[in-house]
Amino acid sequence: MSIRGSNLLILALWLITNALLNSAQAATYPLPKPEDALIGEVQFITSKYEDTLMELGRKYGVGYEEIAAANPGVDPWLPGEGTRIVIPTQFVLPTAPRVGIVVNLPEHRIYYFPTPKNGVLATVQTYPISIGKMDWKTPLGTTHVISKQVKPIWFPPESVRKEHEENGDPLPKAVPPGKDNPLGDFAMRLGIPGGSYLIHGTNKPEGIGMDVTHGCMRMFPEDIEVFFKAVPVKTAVLIVDQPFKMGWSGEQLFMEIHKPVLDTDADNSSNLTNLTRIMVAATAQRSAVIDWIDAERLFNISTGLPTPVKMKSVVESESTTKTD
Repeated sequence: MSIRGSNLLILALWLITNALLNSAQAATYPLPKPEDALIGEVQFITSKYEDTLMELGRKYGVGYEEIAAANPGVDPWLPGEGTRIVIPTQFVLPTAPRVGIVVNLPEHRIYYFPTPKNGVLATVQTYPISIGKMDWKTPLGTTHVISKQVKPIWFPPESVRKEHEENGDPLPKAVPPGKDNPLGDFAMRLGIPGGSYLIHGTNKPEGIGMDVTHGCMRMFPEDIEVFFKAVPVKTAVLIVDQPFKMGWSGEQLFMEIHKPVLDTDADNSSNLTNLTRIMVAATAQRSAVIDWIDAERLFNISTGLPTPVKMKSVVESESTTKTD
C-alpha cells in the first residue's frame, strides 16, 4: 500500500472510531505507531475584532500559555480584526508508556491513553490544564486515580486557608458545590502521599494553561466532564517534567520546546545539554544526522510548536567531519 493510501486508511479509521467513542473529537487523535510520536495538526484562523487569545484557546482546546507562545507579538487581549492566529493543536507525545494518564507539567497538558476495545482503533486524548504555582508545585512521579466525585465539596487544606487569611480573604472549612467552589462539578482524587491532589474542573476557566493552582490540575469545565466519564478509578497516572520533547513522524524528526517550570534556575547551557541528550536518544534507533546549528536555532526561537528538525545528508556529514 502506498503512503498516501495508508494515510487515507488511518484517517478513515479515525473518523469511524470517533463516531463510536463518547468523547470530544477535538481532543481525540489516533494513536501513532510505537516508533512515531506526532499527533494532530496546527490550525490557522483569522481573528475577529472581539476575539481574545484566551477565548480562542478555550474554543480550540488549548491553554493560555500555549496559544500565547504560538503567537509571539500578538496582543493576547486585542489581537485585532483580521489577525492570523496560530492554533497549536499539534503535539509530540511525551516520552512515557502510552497507558493511563500522562501529565507533562511544562506543557500544561494531560494525555490519556484509554484501553482500546476490540476492533476499535487505539486513540489518545489530550487536554490543557493548569498546574501548581510558585511554592505549590505539582509533584512528579507515579500514582493512580483513587476516587471520583460529582459535585464535590471542597475542604481547603489548612495551608491554603492560612494563605487566604493572610491575604484578607478567609475561607470556610468546607465550600459546598456551586459557583463559588473552585473544584467545579467533577473531581478525581490522586493517590499522592502527603497531600490532597486532584484533577478537577474550575469556576475560573480563564486560568487554564497557567501556573495558578495549589498543586492540583484544573481542566476546562467541558473537558473535565468528558474526561471524568472516560477515566475509571485505579487508572495509572504518571506526572513528568519534559520541557524538551522530540519524536518522529515517518522519516521526519520533530522538536517541541516549552519553558521549564521546575528547574527555573537552570541556565541556557544546561538546557542545551539536556536537549542534546534527548536528541541523541531520539536518533539512537534510526540512522539520522542532525543539523545541530539549525537545532540550536529552533531551540532558541521555539514557540512550543512541533517543528521539523533539519537533517544532513551522509555526504554533508562526511564533508563537515573532514573540514573539522
